Amino acid sequence: MTDEVLEAKGERRSLKNEAIQSGVARMANQGANLMLRVAYIAILARLLSPNDFGLVAMVVAITGLFDVFTTAGLSSATIQKHEISFEEVSALFWVNIAVGISLTLLCAASAHFISAFYHEPRLLWIAIAIAPGFLLNAVGVQHAALLERDLRYVTLSAIDTGGLCLGVAVGVLLGFQGFGYWALVAPTLISPAINSLGFWIATGWIPGPPRRGVNIRSLLHFGGTVTLNSFVVYVGYNAEKVLLGRFWGAGPLGLYTRAFQLIGIPTSTINSAVGAVLFSALSRMQHDSARLRNFYLKGYSIVISITVPITMFSFVFAHEIITVVLGSQWAEAATIFRLLTPTILVFGIINPTFWLLIATGKQKRSLYMAFAIAPLVIVSYCIGISFGPEGVAMSYSIALVLWLYPHLIWSLHRTPISVGDLLRAIVRPWISGMVASAGALALQHYLGSEVSALARLLSGGVVLTGIYGFVLLFIFGQLNLFQDVLQSFRREARAGA
Repeated sequence: MTDEVLEAKGERRSLKNEAIQSGVARMANQGANLMLRVAYIAILARLLSPNDFGLVAMVVAITGLFDVFTTAGLSSATIQKHEISFEEVSALFWVNIAVGISLTLLCAASAHFISAFYHEPRLLWIAIAIAPGFLLNAVGVQHAALLERDLRYVTLSAIDTGGLCLGVAVGVLLGFQGFGYWALVAPTLISPAINSLGFWIATGWIPGPPRRGVNIRSLLHFGGTVTLNSFVVYVGYNAEKVLLGRFWGAGPLGLYTRAFQLIGIPTSTINSAVGAVLFSALSRMQHDSARLRNFYLKGYSIVISITVPITMFSFVFAHEIITVVLGSQWAEAATIFRLLTPTILVFGIINPTFWLLIATGKQKRSLYMAFAIAPLVIVSYCIGISFGPEGVAMSYSIALVLWLYPHLIWSLHRTPISVGDLLRAIVRPWISGMVASAGALALQHYLGSEVSALARLLSGGVVLTGIYGFVLLFIFGQLNLFQDVLQSFRREARAGA
């Protein structure tokens, strides 16, 4: 066997182990972040009113459009390019800074419009207060991208968790001190400031001064396409908040956003933990179709295996989740939460295809798909808005379910992955989830309403998880997949010891 072949095999093993180690680190980080976010939401839900949450949501629904441009897609460009120079990254850094300054000024300037649009004067100072967050984020974009490019997700995870902890601590302190909605605004400044500082320290990289003659046109084009895609998706997935705030007011919007935020935590957690690692690893193997297909399908199977039980658990125990996390005063949000649960599974199925497309240079296809789905979900909001938050939640979920299969066909066309590959990865977790849900529903019926919500939630979670794990791992034989991932991680851990 030649030295080149041995070197190639060693490189493949190294990449696989790096990706697995990074994935485990991200999952551990996101698990910690999940607990922090839920604790933060639970505490503030008992200190603030739906109106307080609704006021901040009104502003964020609009200024979130600016947030899409913070990275300008240039972090993805840095990660995706096979080779990139110091001068190119430095040039991208200064582009990010210019964008951050522009967005800060634009957000502050739009404060009067936001206040007038909702007929709510308190929104003026909220919009002005969150404006510096765009620059604070922009300062660390390229440094974070360099860490991702090198699969240094243990470091990234530690920084991210630290920033979140401090932001949550400040927010909770302000909530206890009676500062109302300002407890929700403060973390939007604290966390990005800590994160950017941590990224600078971790990389030790200092960008060079702005220089002419550095050719970054292809990187800007890539970043622009990714940004436009994110912009269209954001508009499609957040227009309902603007509509609810404008026509129903802060209170109903507050109920909807709390349910929406809770339902989005599993999706954002899984996507952040696995998606970034998939993107970095797939970008490295984009020219090796067989290797890419094998790696992607294993990662996809794990994502779906995690997503299905979360979806089922959220649907069956929606009332208990809302009562335990937010408190009984938020009971009206339980119906909204249950109606939104199909979106967890839909996003779990379609989000990994986005990373596949971006990693393999098919960002334009992802953009065209965004242009297709945005009008679909916006029309669904318009249909449901007359029925309030519940109508919007139902119409939104229906639209995403209808979009699911066309999305898979379109996104996987002319890639090493087929729709059949993904359906085979989905069917076993889905059947396992249905069986587990039946067991959880039987337990819920047996316990009745006399048992506390927390007891129903904990016992139901144990039963659902136990049945699901047994059916998936032993009856359907998925144990080997998880053992392979675990063994690879252990080998990497021993090698680094």
